[in-house]
Amino acid sequence: MVLPGAVLFSNTVLPLRIFEPRYRAMLEWVLQRDRMFCVAMMKPGISEAETEDQFFHTAGIGLVAASVTQADGTSNLKLHGIERVRFTGFSQRRPFRIATIEAVPDIEAAPSQAEPLMEKLREQCGAIRVDGSRLPAIFMDALDKIEDPAFLADTIANSLVNDGMKRQCLLEQQDTLERLRELTRILGEVFSGG
Repeated sequence: MVLPGAVLFSNTVLPLRIFEPRYRAMLEWVLQRDRMFCVAMMKPGISEAETEDQFFHTAGIGLVAASVTQADGTSNLKLHGIERVRFTGFSQRRPFRIATIEAVPDIEAAPSQAEPLMEKLREQCGAIRVDGSRLPAIFMDALDKIEDPAFLADTIANSLVNDGMKRQCLLEQQDTLERLRELTRILGEVFSGG
């Protein structure tokens, strides 16, 4: 599924409303098989991705965790991000694309390097104010319990980075340490006005 501004990070949930006929067909197809599909972001300036060069080829693959079909044939679903993938080819283009993919694994960071950045991110999140209020305590508690650097980066990026291109750049960054660094920079810019 190719969408404007949409990025699916691992271990996050993306709510979707499926209404286009091609994506209704795609949803029916995936529900009869492995319940998984990819979400890829359209490149800037594109209103409809008609060719493969009009969307990014690093995407998130997700599992349909819940799907409710409405009387009008549309569906509301929750897609749970599983992994970052790269498209290597397309075996079908219509009515929906079927891609061949390869996993894009994280390049793990040494704990001695990752932990200070993780702590910095938690501090930044603790200082964020949205409409004068702090981020919810349940969110901050959840961040405190995440020990995996990549999981922490993806959770914060999904929750606090709204710019589609910045989200895509974070998704494409395999090096966990660099992703943490980039995320601290983005949060510093977005939430300090810098």
